[in-house]
Amino acid sequence: MKKLLITLLVALCALPAAADEGMWLPSLISSRIKDMRAKGFRLTADDIYSINRASMKDAVVLFGGGCTGEIVSEEGLLLTNHHCGYGAIADHSTVGHDYLTHGFWARSRAEELPNERLNVRILVRMEEVTDRLAAGEKADEILAAARAEGVGYKASIEQMYYGNQQFLFVYEQFDDVRLVGAPPSSIGKFGGDTDNWIWPRHTGDFSVFRIYASKENKPAAYSPDNVPYRPRRHFTISTRGIGEGDFTMIYGFPGNTQEYILSDAVAYIAERSDPAKIAIRTGRLELIGAAQESDPALRIHYAARHASIANAWKKWQGEVLGIRRMKAYEAKCDYERRFAAWAADKEEYADVLALLKAEYARIADPYFAREITAETLATLPARYSAEERAADYFARLEGTERALFRFVFGQYAERCPAAYRIDEFDQGVAEDGSPEAYADRVFEGVWSGSDTTTIDRLRAGMKREQRRIADELGTQALRNLNSRRLSELYTRYLRGLMEWDTERAFFPDANLTLRVAYGSVAGYEYADGEYHKPQTTLDGIIAKDNPAIYDYDIPQALRDLHASKEYGRWATEIDGRRTVPVCFLATNQTTGGNSGSPILNARGELVGINFDRTWRSTMSDIVFDPTICRNIAVDIRYVLFTIDRIGGAGYLIDEMTLR
Repeated sequence: MKKLLITLLVALCALPAAADEGMWLPSLISSRIKDMRAKGFRLTADDIYSINRASMKDAVVLFGGGCTGEIVSEEGLLLTNHHCGYGAIADHSTVGHDYLTHGFWARSRAEELPNERLNVRILVRMEEVTDRLAAGEKADEILAAARAEGVGYKASIEQMYYGNQQFLFVYEQFDDVRLVGAPPSSIGKFGGDTDNWIWPRHTGDFSVFRIYASKENKPAAYSPDNVPYRPRRHFTISTRGIGEGDFTMIYGFPGNTQEYILSDAVAYIAERSDPAKIAIRTGRLELIGAAQESDPALRIHYAARHASIANAWKKWQGEVLGIRRMKAYEAKCDYERRFAAWAADKEEYADVLALLKAEYARIADPYFAREITAETLATLPARYSAEERAADYFARLEGTERALFRFVFGQYAERCPAAYRIDEFDQGVAEDGSPEAYADRVFEGVWSGSDTTTIDRLRAGMKREQRRIADELGTQALRNLNSRRLSELYTRYLRGLMEWDTERAFFPDANLTLRVAYGSVAGYEYADGEYHKPQTTLDGIIAKDNPAIYDYDIPQALRDLHASKEYGRWATEIDGRRTVPVCFLATNQTTGGNSGSPILNARGELVGINFDRTWRSTMSDIVFDPTICRNIAVDIRYVLFTIDRIGGAGYLIDEMTLR
């Protein structure tokens, strides 16, 4: 059965995907090369992934555990998104040195800023271990042996196709990663939450870091004696530009997709989970936004938190709209009916759909309770740090923090299923008369530091309830509506789908492991009679420029350059205008984790940095629509232009390889 399944997987993976859908494992990319070359790719599978020689995989990093980055010089220079580096930039920012507002550019290696808790991982190799595990070899033994192979090696075993295949991933982890440069937020976060997930887009969403290693070029903890890392491979940068129809490939670490879920899960997401989370985050964002507008110090204090809350908040709104527009629930129901008809006389699969649906009904409430807790009580601090207490804005923080406590306590009381509410919470509400009054008591103890036992008891209750829910669901690993039993059933269900739907190109769901996606530069019809071109320019930034709005108040230097048209070597002729390209659209399937991923042309040269999807694409984690699903990239020429003409850091470009 196992050999039959692997043979079937290889055959199904080699089928043409629907349009440009798919996130493919690099070690198996040879099954896609024929299709890639038909769409314009000029290199080989070994150029993408090889363990015997340097390949593209050696220039791609998992950045900070949740984003992607790319190495662009022989001295470990690294590009990723501004929003991926945002936390590090914010950590180094103060009112006196506001790197978020004004940007930061190290003028020498000595000025590059170290970052605690920031690391990058580079894939050494991936290896299928399905047969080894089936033969009785222990996962712990496989992992221990892999970690012992090199200094700083990390390893994990990840499930593909709901456990029908299992792969070992071995990484080299570097813990000394330093901030080299970041544009002002009015470039790196241009448009803020208003433009997030939107096209046309004009955001220079990039930041620059450098990987450091020991003198032996091995991973090492931060030390002044460390030297720039010498990678096996770095990306050449193309300054030729891109045009509609050009081949594109994205190489990165997509975080989470749910390609094969049942209609029950789609309904849960679109009708229950997303709407509740959107409402809660809306309230939190309103409180935080008001504080930021009232005080520059509070703007910096809340900057990273606001960005973190807002990103998924807006994504979920687009996801719900997309699921409903595509009638994804109805389409899933039809697909399941057709599968059930095929499976009716097959003992292994005849009952799998009914069992899956019964399990979804069992786990919906406890999982929803877990989500509501994560969006409410779990967002609150148990302590305020000594640094916060010493800050001159501490007193001005009080009103916002109290309001946040009151709001999330009220939301938790209203939305969490009663059977899964925390005992300590219900007791506190009973004692004080309302969730808001209980919130005041808890907040006052935390704020003054005089009584942290009340919130400690509440947090202990949260942990106990989360353990109870995890036990009920049979797993701690809950990235989606899931349980151990559900995963076991999906293993069987997916195997059945592969036997039945032999015209479908199956690819494993994203799980923050290295993947290849490919497509082309393309615009799309946003609405009837409204076509969105795939390229934006500096002229669009100037059109949006508004000094009265923080997110649209561009640096004066950018205004001056536009007025003088002194763009230097970054000038480009677009639609008869001399301008600078800013962002572009492509058809690559992406998701969270792909932020910062390199966008490569047919020759494997860097042409852009992925940072977003269009708002109408956010349902692509669940259902992909090739007519409108587009990823958004910052054009590498705008990155270089900003480094050179705005940052005055052309010396960084000198260490890159441009073609």
